[in-house]
Amino acid sequence: MSDLLQLSAARLRPSPPKPDEVEMRFSPRAVAELESILTHYPDKKSAILPALWIAQREYGGHLTPGALSEVAVRLNRPFAEIEGVATFYSMYEFHPIGKHLIEVCTCLTCHQKGAYRILDYLKQKLGIDLGGTTEDGMFSLKEVECLNACDRAPLLQVGSSYCGPMDEAKIDALLADLRKKEESSVLQLANDIVQCHLTAPERKEVSEVG
Repeated sequence: MSDLLQLSAARLRPSPPKPDEVEMRFSPRAVAELESILTHYPDKKSAILPALWIAQREYGGHLTPGALSEVAVRLNRPFAEIEGVATFYSMYEFHPIGKHLIEVCTCLTCHQKGAYRILDYLKQKLGIDLGGTTEDGMFSLKEVECLNACDRAPLLQVGSSYCGPMDEAKIDALLADLRKKEESSVLQLANDIVQCHLTAPERKEVSEVG
């Protein structure tokens, strides 16, 4: 009976993808970051979340099947496990998005303070609906749960920045400023989160990697 249970368990835990079947796209810097982060955890499975943030940055702002496969290979975990963790969290993206993702909080306090008025204004201003991206690839729009800054309601997040309280004039100014930025706030957010997983000496060491 024990042999049968072990066989069934093995079938439920498929092997990780083979390295020679996956295109490995992590930069030398990303590999160094992951190696440093792994030293903080008791096993590779525990590092899935930061590894996914590295992948989201390295793959241009969203997780492709290839990105998930690379994380699976580097952590020696089944693809289904990596995919299951990634899809559990709304912070990971699975489709191409704009250079700047505008996330509007519509929970109770923000709702009472006019979040949907702000959201409707953004839809009209950008010409897109929720989940959409502007034709120039500059902006994407998303509704999110509580951002935990109710004192600044109505609130929205762009990259690592909280913006609020917002009104139509502030939105106009924000969009104008974002259009001028060369860097992607989507990639910057992913990078900022990765850096939070590293100690100051590790960040310095990683910065010296090619």
